[in-house]
Amino acid sequence: MNDDRPAPLHVIDSHTAGEPTRVVLSGFPALGEGPLSERAARLAREFDRYRSAVCNEPRGSDPLVGALLCPPHDPSCRLGVIFFNNVGCLGMCGHGTIGLVASLAHLGELAPGIVRIDTPVGPVEAHLSEAGEVTIANVPSHRTVRDLALDLPGGGSARGDVAWGGNWFFLAGETTPTVPVELGQIEALLDLSRRIRSAANAAGQPVDHVELFGPPTVPGAHSRNYVLCPGGAYDRSPCGTGTSAKLACLAADGVLAEGEEWVQESVIGSTFRARFEWLDRATGRIRPYITGRAHVTAEAKLHLDPTDPFCWGIRHG
Repeated sequence: MNDDRPAPLHVIDSHTAGEPTRVVLSGFPALGEGPLSERAARLAREFDRYRSAVCNEPRGSDPLVGALLCPPHDPSCRLGVIFFNNVGCLGMCGHGTIGLVASLAHLGELAPGIVRIDTPVGPVEAHLSEAGEVTIANVPSHRTVRDLALDLPGGGSARGDVAWGGNWFFLAGETTPTVPVELGQIEALLDLSRRIRSAANAAGQPVDHVELFGPPTVPGAHSRNYVLCPGGAYDRSPCGTGTSAKLACLAADGVLAEGEEWVQESVIGSTFRARFEWLDRATGRIRPYITGRAHVTAEAKLHLDPTDPFCWGIRHG
């Protein structure tokens, strides 16, 4: 065996409402101390090949989100996490936080109750119920732009809001063309959402996710969504940060009352339950609460063989 091989990465996999999470428990290079935002920047600057090895093929897949377990910086937090995907680091990840909590509970490292978690965009709280559901009290969320009109490259148009829910979203209200939010329309949804993101970025909006909406198909749901993620994959779950951004828009418009439940359906038919509390009505800042469930699917060691031409993943771009 080659003694120069990096240590294997010990990981545990789960899915939250269909969207996969891979928690890295050990084997990742040390990122030092300091705020999680600084450590995430160091990961991107110095250890990006590890991110690629975890998330990209041949070990991973485009929808997979990695969650690096690390010591917290905020003294009020029990643990810290840095999320990343097939193209880079993420600020926050709702489904990934649910997957992290469920994975640690599976390993016997978390009992039902509240755990406070440090992230690059600030601390969040997660409550694990006796039944296995996880409710996240997400970072403060808000809308920054209402009813932005966009002319799309290649033709067509879109109108919608720009909002922060732990990541930046364009939440489309009207689009031309109109594409049904259905699995059979994935290619058309991908094309439309990519062009919306391009137009929003060209308009100076720091959008990395796009959320399209349609009528629900699940009894009790209020809306069905399609979410374009930064690396070009679509979110199989209803998207925790996207649902947080949606709540911020509903709150700002007075459509949803504080504490009232909103059920968000995903394009594959899975759901999150959500509600919010006001933090500052003057600025539109809310605290979103997202409830969902994750299921552990595997536990493994990822071996890194430098003689393998795809040891560090098949990279995008």
